[in-house]
Amino acid sequence: MNTQTPHPNDTPMLMVKGFAPLPTPAAPTAAQWLALGAVIGPVLFTLAWMILGFLSPGYTAWGTRIAPYSPISQPISGLGLGITAPFMNTAFVFCGFLILAGVIGIFQSLQEIGASARWRCILLLALVPLGMAVDGIFTLESGFIHFVGFGLGAVVSPMVGFVVSGRVLRRITGFRRFGDWLVLGSPLTLALMVLYFLTFTPTVAGTQSGVAGLTERILVVEILAWYVALGWLVFRRTSREASSGNS
Repeated sequence: MNTQTPHPNDTPMLMVKGFAPLPTPAAPTAAQWLALGAVIGPVLFTLAWMILGFLSPGYTAWGTRIAPYSPISQPISGLGLGITAPFMNTAFVFCGFLILAGVIGIFQSLQEIGASARWRCILLLALVPLGMAVDGIFTLESGFIHFVGFGLGAVVSPMVGFVVSGRVLRRITGFRRFGDWLVLGSPLTLALMVLYFLTFTPTVAGTQSGVAGLTERILVVEILAWYVALGWLVFRRTSREASSGNS
């Protein structure tokens, strides 16, 4: 009877001959995780103004009491005044930085883009989150600086950034269709911007009637939806590439 015990080196030899364990998928890179900021930031910001808009009893602006708060007629920035101010202004700044990180992560993950085009897209799309942060630091009563933040986020970045970024994305396999849609997002945003200004009355009395609050929210949701879609597409694509590269 053969009582010889297996040699300690037998197991590694079997693994080399075809019994090696399956490789584990690579973990997402830092840039991939950053791209999710473009998804999480807009979601948190939307939840913030929805919840605080329901809770706000009103606010005082330029010495005039505006109550009750109405999301139909009054701006999101109105939540940055009164008892909801600490929460809404924090949401403006924090969600802005999340989206900024997301924009950086998105274009750092897309290696097919050259350095010049990458930074051009980052700088243009970063104007939206930077405008949000400005509006959180300089509230509605700050006047001009607050409206500069709004202009950066709702006018300059979508009008120019969507077109430039869309044209760059059309060169990348898997993003051509999204690039086409993003280019069309520019005139769509312009149309919603015109609708907003048609319903907006720049007086305290004007914030207490009309539908400018509703049209502003439609505009904001539309702009941020592009960031959510792009961030999620990039995260999914890079995650699949990392998994397939180790299979």
